[in-house]
Amino acid sequence: MNATLPYRANVDLLEEKYLAWKNNSHDVEPAWASFFEGFELGMAQKVGAGGDAAKDATGQQLSEKALAFRTKVTNAILDFRRVGHTAAWVNPLSKTAPDQPLLSLASLGFTEDELDEEISTQFFANGRRVKLREMLETLRRIYCDRIGFEFMHIHNREVRAWLRDRIERRVELPAPTAADQEELLRWLLQPETFERFLHKRYVGQKRFSIEGGEGLMVALESIFEDLPGYGGEEIVMGMAHRGRLSVLANYLKKPLKTLFYEFSENYVPNMVAGDGDVKYHLGFQTKRRTKSGNEVMIDLAANPSHLEAVDPVVEGKARARQRHLEDTVNRKKVLPVLIHGDAAFAGQGIVAEVLNLSQLPGYRTGGTIHLVTNNQIGFTTLPADARSSDYCTDIAKVIEAPVIHVNGDSPVDVAFAARLALEFRQTFSRDVVLDIVCYRRHGHNETDEPSFTTPHLARSIAEHPTPATLYGQRLAEEGVLKAERVDELRKELEAALEAGFSELADDEKKKGHNPFEGSTAQPQPRYTHDPVVTGLPADGLRTLGLKLVEPPPDFRLHPTIEKRFLAARKKALESGAGFDWAHAEALAFGSLLADGTGVRLSGQDCRRGTFSQRHCVLYDNSTRERYIPLQNIQPEQGRFCVYNSLLSEAAVLGFDYGYSLLAPNVLICWEAQFGDFVNGAQVIIDQFIASAESKWGQPSSIVMLLPHGFEGQGPEHSSGRLERFLQLCAGCNMQVANLTTPAQYFHILRRQMKRPFRKPLVLMTPKSLLRHPQAVSKLEDLGDGTHFHDVLDDDTLTTDPNRITRLIFCSGKVYYDLLEFRKENEIKNAAIIRVEQLYPLNVGLIEKIAARYPRAQKKWIWCQEEPENMGAWTFIRHRLEDMTNHVLRYAGRERASSPAAGSKAIHTHEQERLVEDAFSV
Repeated sequence: MNATLPYRANVDLLEEKYLAWKNNSHDVEPAWASFFEGFELGMAQKVGAGGDAAKDATGQQLSEKALAFRTKVTNAILDFRRVGHTAAWVNPLSKTAPDQPLLSLASLGFTEDELDEEISTQFFANGRRVKLREMLETLRRIYCDRIGFEFMHIHNREVRAWLRDRIERRVELPAPTAADQEELLRWLLQPETFERFLHKRYVGQKRFSIEGGEGLMVALESIFEDLPGYGGEEIVMGMAHRGRLSVLANYLKKPLKTLFYEFSENYVPNMVAGDGDVKYHLGFQTKRRTKSGNEVMIDLAANPSHLEAVDPVVEGKARARQRHLEDTVNRKKVLPVLIHGDAAFAGQGIVAEVLNLSQLPGYRTGGTIHLVTNNQIGFTTLPADARSSDYCTDIAKVIEAPVIHVNGDSPVDVAFAARLALEFRQTFSRDVVLDIVCYRRHGHNETDEPSFTTPHLARSIAEHPTPATLYGQRLAEEGVLKAERVDELRKELEAALEAGFSELADDEKKKGHNPFEGSTAQPQPRYTHDPVVTGLPADGLRTLGLKLVEPPPDFRLHPTIEKRFLAARKKALESGAGFDWAHAEALAFGSLLADGTGVRLSGQDCRRGTFSQRHCVLYDNSTRERYIPLQNIQPEQGRFCVYNSLLSEAAVLGFDYGYSLLAPNVLICWEAQFGDFVNGAQVIIDQFIASAESKWGQPSSIVMLLPHGFEGQGPEHSSGRLERFLQLCAGCNMQVANLTTPAQYFHILRRQMKRPFRKPLVLMTPKSLLRHPQAVSKLEDLGDGTHFHDVLDDDTLTTDPNRITRLIFCSGKVYYDLLEFRKENEIKNAAIIRVEQLYPLNVGLIEKIAARYPRAQKKWIWCQEEPENMGAWTFIRHRLEDMTNHVLRYAGRERASSPAAGSKAIHTHEQERLVEDAFSV
């Protein structure tokens, strides 16, 4: 019995497995099937008359020697399925296939004399009688040719059997027609001709060419042509630099004159929006028709240089399109395709995070096809220094994705692998990885010299013919195409490139050129501080609120939720006062939903809320059945989705950001468990949220909720790193706010969906203020005609404004500490001004409020909880000084390398001192 079978399996398990095997031999693990096949034969031998040998399914008698031979046959088949990929000739630079001793005749347990033995087993060729020699040769053709298959790690028997069936039937498929093979050749020639044209016309310019990896185009075109047959309508893509220009030109059919313009000295990228970006970062969207006449939309996402950062963005965009097309069950219409480099796929942690999203309810997109352009090098680093795994794709086994390794110089095999990947994804809604093993003809870029670090590899590549050359020669030798036809194809493609180049030259001479022809850039209206009325009639709010505190009558709530949480909200609705932060949020969400606007909230533990404040999902205390009040407001309403995310920041924020790009009518909020956890998503913030509008004309209205406030919880639970966001602010690229009242939170959330422009919103949300007795609002604060205030004047003053000699500016939680200190010490000469929205800063409103206090123009103080080198101080200082024409005074913690003290006692001392300083410096 195979070593993987438990030695002392219990009787029940044996019986269960045996009955399953009797019903269908493929329904059990191969090791069990092998055991039962031998077991039945052995039993037949025992009960045979006079010790006669057992018989197989065809009536042939089997001796003990035959039984042993049959077991070796079964094990050999399993060995080829398990490790055949390690003997596959997938490296185009290798002269021969790698040697795998485990698959040698001796290792498999056979002798030369046994090769002509006839065998019949249900595990191969449906039991057809063949010679051992033929079986082994066929298995080598299937598993050790120019494709290597990894699928035996998949636990699901149905999935594994499905793959095995298609893989092993491949050798029976008819050869491609002459027309199909000419098309494959064209797909190889397109990127080769394009790259050579750029190399000649734009000497020394970086283009990150695909040369050596032209098989990528074969994979993409094969997927494109077959997609409509599986119910697909759209492709959402993400990729890094390498091959991007060729993909844009040959796959998305971006106008050649536009591409060439991006290489010219006259290229001015900011004619539409912002500062633009380099050509190999730009995105594009197009519609193409397949040969069968079906139209497919292809969207290539813009991306930065940060490898793999675009992955979650693409997944979010794909899910948004699936929602738009009402394809949220099967998810067959929109296909995410991610193109990776080998070193990045193995090395970037966000890859694992995104793979982990693939089957989660709030983030699944029906499976992604991952195409790895495996150059076998990362910049100058060889695989031996770049990863500990055998393959760059091994991380995909975490989610049991099948992995197909294919020789990039073999377009027929690449096409088969790509079509198999597509069929698998559309059948099982799971990720699949296609590892196209190729090479990089030039260095990291066209100005780099690869022979500095890899001279042997560089020589091998220089001597190696291109994939198109090799395939063209093969077709000519086999009589499929004449050599002259290959030359004609090259000349046709070269002529088209020359025509595009000439068209650009003519345009520039006559009327100039639009550099954003076909661009997906979306110019935004000018940002304005004009108030947007977001308040609602009190009666409507009260009616809405009551629906959110009334679960079904037979729903058994946790006593604390019922008696405290819902009861407090009901009391606020009845009295018109006492609306806390989470209640205001629920009313903001609910009112938007009632208007037909969708709301999506995701993040770690966001259903309950990190601080047990939200409870937007209620659970039956006996059955854990869920009830979501926001999904039950009225028959016709916007869709409310709330998801507890995996323990990730980068992937989840990237996903929600990507979702926001293609769902402008949905309020999309991502919440960090604690504000400083956002550090884990810094690349997404820097490269997308803060700069995408400037670089790519790509607006987003995503909301980031970052719990922030210094309350003695230590360095890792205090700061949402407000200063980092303010450093990224320019050109009205996003909004950053630190609010003090629930009403302000209500209005800013509603305002996010009520203005004609779209900007990301970064909110420093509270912790202790969630239950602070003073941090509450009245129903009238949310009522008809009210709106968000960028700056709040001091509404608690009992002193004549003309007697005020000190203006204390602040934002967020410290306001309540200042208010309490002023009251306790009966200070009459200081007004406290709250800057609720720090960026874009409403300078005009600050000046208007400050003008009410004529005697305080020389004594302005900024008070903050954060250390001096953090928080808003360095951002706000020169802006307020410009208004007052005096030095702005500072009250806050001293400069520090860590956000907060680890000692509660030290925290309390510092907090008391900074509050006192605000009234004395």
